[in-house]
Amino acid sequence: MRAAPTTMWRSPAAPVCLLVAAVLLSAVAAATAGEEYVKYKDPKKPIGERVDDLLSRMTLAEKIGQMSQIERANATSAVIEKYFVGSVLSGGGSVPSEKATAKEWQQMVAKMQKAALKTRLGIPIIYGIDAVHGHNNVHNATIFPHNVGLGATRDPKLVKRIGQSTAHEARATGIPYTFAPCVAVCRDPRWGRCYESYSEDTKLVQLMTSAMVPGLQGDAPARYPKGTPFVAGGMNVAGCAKHFVGDGGTRDGINENNTVLSFHDLMRIHMPPYDDAVIKGVASVMISYSSWNGVKMHENRFLITDILKNKLKFRGFVITDWQAVDRITTPPHKHYYHSIQETIHAGIDMVMIPYDYPEFVADLTTQVSNGSIKLDRINDAVSRILRVKFAMGLFENPLPDPRLAGELGDKEHRQIAREAVRRSLVLLKNGKHGEKPVLPLSKKADKILVAGSHAHNLGFQCGGWTVSWQGQGGNNVTAGTTILEAIKAAVDESTVIDYTEHPDKSSIAESAKEYDYAVVVVGEEPYAETEGDNLNLTIPSPGPKVIKDVCGLVKCVVVLVSGRPLVVEPYIGAMDAFVAAWLPGTEGHGVADVLFGDHGFTGKLPRTWFKSVDQLPMNFGDKHYNPLFPFGFGLTTKPSHSQS
Repeated sequence: MRAAPTTMWRSPAAPVCLLVAAVLLSAVAAATAGEEYVKYKDPKKPIGERVDDLLSRMTLAEKIGQMSQIERANATSAVIEKYFVGSVLSGGGSVPSEKATAKEWQQMVAKMQKAALKTRLGIPIIYGIDAVHGHNNVHNATIFPHNVGLGATRDPKLVKRIGQSTAHEARATGIPYTFAPCVAVCRDPRWGRCYESYSEDTKLVQLMTSAMVPGLQGDAPARYPKGTPFVAGGMNVAGCAKHFVGDGGTRDGINENNTVLSFHDLMRIHMPPYDDAVIKGVASVMISYSSWNGVKMHENRFLITDILKNKLKFRGFVITDWQAVDRITTPPHKHYYHSIQETIHAGIDMVMIPYDYPEFVADLTTQVSNGSIKLDRINDAVSRILRVKFAMGLFENPLPDPRLAGELGDKEHRQIAREAVRRSLVLLKNGKHGEKPVLPLSKKADKILVAGSHAHNLGFQCGGWTVSWQGQGGNNVTAGTTILEAIKAAVDESTVIDYTEHPDKSSIAESAKEYDYAVVVVGEEPYAETEGDNLNLTIPSPGPKVIKDVCGLVKCVVVLVSGRPLVVEPYIGAMDAFVAAWLPGTEGHGVADVLFGDHGFTGKLPRTWFKSVDQLPMNFGDKHYNPLFPFGFGLTTKPSHSQS
């Protein structure tokens, strides 16, 4: 039998005395070590206390510096130190040097970070980049399928692994922050950013968002406070849900245009993915260039502050898009002083000012000094930025880790990308009416024809936002495997492959009977944003002619490489099989994996495939819904273990 515990009386003052003693001992220890104890530098302290302590020490100039994000090309050590710059970014195609290595990226980031650490308070910068389908700005990185393809996989576990791989490759270059994921719900494929959207369906976008955010940032602990930014560690990056809100619903799919919707429909269609991102601890939210019912999103205090920050309880920071403050007005930069006031009042915390940072800093300083913008609003913005930096561990580990350089283009990441490609392909036709299925193709054919502009073009295969902003054609863009190269690797050594980018109909006719089948690969050339807006959505020339010439003479499989559905109804009757490959990225082997039956087709349409553009916008659930292929459609095949 155990004795009952002895009850001891303790003075109510005892805990206070012990606390005071502990503080005194800490102070004595710090003094003995010759260092002043600074709370914000103590990783054992709660983040909230560290933020408050650091904020209390900052001058107005230091606070405004934290709110400034400038372009890499302007971020000299002198500029960072003079303006107390809080963040630096690489715009699309902005690199240390052509085909820069991971080590060169790390060296660049480290130099900037060391400049920031030399400032009075030593607040590290946060370096951001558009790693939107892998670490796509960097040569030799793994390029995953764009989001529209990931939506076709319907596989959140796979998407989470892609997020993890992307984070690892970003960290390989010393970059801890990505402007991803894009959680737009694209309601009109004429929009030039539609491939950045997982789907037209809100629930599918939510599913992928809830996987990608923890993939990039890590899994927040159970019962983690909603809205509080979370980044797990040095192998993770801070994410950015974008573009808030309704960017995928603009009229006629015109980029940066006006989204005309009731508040109810905005909240029903476009807002839910942001709530999911906030729940998962997303670090930042980027605002859209677009407008909602005529009001520019960057000056919409109701949606940014009342809804995002207050109702959704988002406690990370809100960032503008590239030069977005300038673009509130037409022409851009007109009434810039007033535009700054409107955006900061609306709830913007960090401003992406790649070039005009001296003017921004001067104007914002004046407005705070004369009371036009309250210091409380500045303090709120800076607190949010610091909260993210502390959550990321930047104060403890500000410099790149040289040991991670090997993560760039890692073989395991490429295998995940290959899996994503084969899971993303959607089989829309497999055999003409009354005939046997064409797919999977035989690996032991005597002779085959591969034709089309996209069969052997890695740049076309990857699409926009690949090494450069708009993307580019050719096979010197980055490291990867084209679809033609993948076909060559898949078929038997005895199979003869004829390849022609622009097939001649008469030449094909002469040898048509010699071909067992043809694979025609056509599609869109790379584009990004407004440059991709397209009111016609036809297959670019000479794609239609190639389809007609080849499929009219040889049994053919057409593989369409595009960021969205295109008009195919006039040609689909001539096709024996039709595959939507979206923008698959660097791992062309994934296409061959399903064409030749090593794996079955499983992808489902993330978007409605319309018959003609006259039907647009047309989305699943609409009253008048008469598509060529409905949302969610996709034929399946089984792996073929025996090839003949």
